[in-house]
Amino acid sequence: MTIPALLFSFLIALLIGALFHAIRGGGGWRLLLHLGLSIFGFALGQVVSIWVDFIFFRIGVIDLGAGIIGCLVILGVGDWLSRIKPGNESGV
Repeated sequence: MTIPALLFSFLIALLIGALFHAIRGGGGWRLLLHLGLSIFGFALGQVVSIWVDFIFFRIGVIDLGAGIIGCLVILGVGDWLSRIKPGNESGV
């Protein structure tokens, strides 16, 4: 993967993470969480796309469709897991 393709991938992933944060809300730490999860999800989508030989919407060497799907899935799961409140009761 070339450096411009890598920078474009980071840009798309960070824009999706920022948009997700604007919709869901939260503080500064949640913004960092969303940005990190979006980069991880985009990269995971790329890896899975290469692994299963699935091309959804390719621009150059980047499979944009699989990256966006992976980004949204990881953001959704990560946001859901980060909003779980621990219980104070002991099960013992």
